[in-house]
Amino acid sequence: MHSIVLTKGVPDFREGQVSFDEDGHLERGKTPTVMNPNDEHALRGALQTKVRHSGRVSVMSMGPPGYGDVLQEAMESVYADDLYLLSDRELAASDTWATAITLATGLEKLGVPDLVFAGFKTADGETGHTGPQTCWALDLPMITHVVSIDVDEAERIVRAQRLVEGDVEEIETVETELPAFIVVDPEFDTSYRTAGERLVLKDLRERTTDRAEEHEQHLTTWDHEDLNLDPDYIGLDGSPTIVSSVDPIPKPPAERDATVVDPTDEDGMSEVFEEMQPLAAGGD
Repeated sequence: MHSIVLTKGVPDFREGQVSFDEDGHLERGKTPTVMNPNDEHALRGALQTKVRHSGRVSVMSMGPPGYGDVLQEAMESVYADDLYLLSDRELAASDTWATAITLATGLEKLGVPDLVFAGFKTADGETGHTGPQTCWALDLPMITHVVSIDVDEAERIVRAQRLVEGDVEEIETVETELPAFIVVDPEFDTSYRTAGERLVLKDLRERTTDRAEEHEQHLTTWDHEDLNLDPDYIGLDGSPTIVSSVDPIPKPPAERDATVVDPTDEDGMSEVFEEMQPLAAGGD
């Protein structure tokens, strides 16, 4: 069984990490890149599938050469066998549609796998479009908001439980034929119930350590010519989305001052206890 996880590098949005220019545009070159947090759930789903059904797991991303570090992190997470990076200046400034076309073409070049895993959404775009659009381009059946998954290899069927949100949260069970596209929900339940599965997991972890350290030897990079993509349909020229502006997230104002008290300062500690006493008694 062959599974592929789609992942992406996103800006590190932790306070003090994001850099904007004078016009309020994100400066990606000056902002650290980390793996998209929601992709971690997709990686867990692919790893569980590999543990239970063996086979091969690949990871694919589209982005600049620096995304190799993101792919290395993904390899360490899912104990992947190989990595694929779609990287080219012609791909820069792609919206979700152009990104999906590029990813779908990369998957077709590699050979459409049994399962394609994608995260719920990215931290920088928040649209949740890229996975479903890639699936549409490949004309595969898709199951979204997946919280658990099982594969019947003999019948070539994947069964999944998915979260349905409405007036109340419900879980429904659906199935479809392989190959299929799986969008993993953050509530995905990873479980290794048997001793055999836990031993397989331990063995995969040990065998992946050296491979991840030398991840470049397992990394294949394709540009738009390798993928036979027309520049008019990728990158900025192939992106129908128009972004009018980007507003930086302002830092919240400090709402309180902190007073440092030395524990050996008896008068200072007495004042602290006096302040805390009404609160401990249920006062305001």
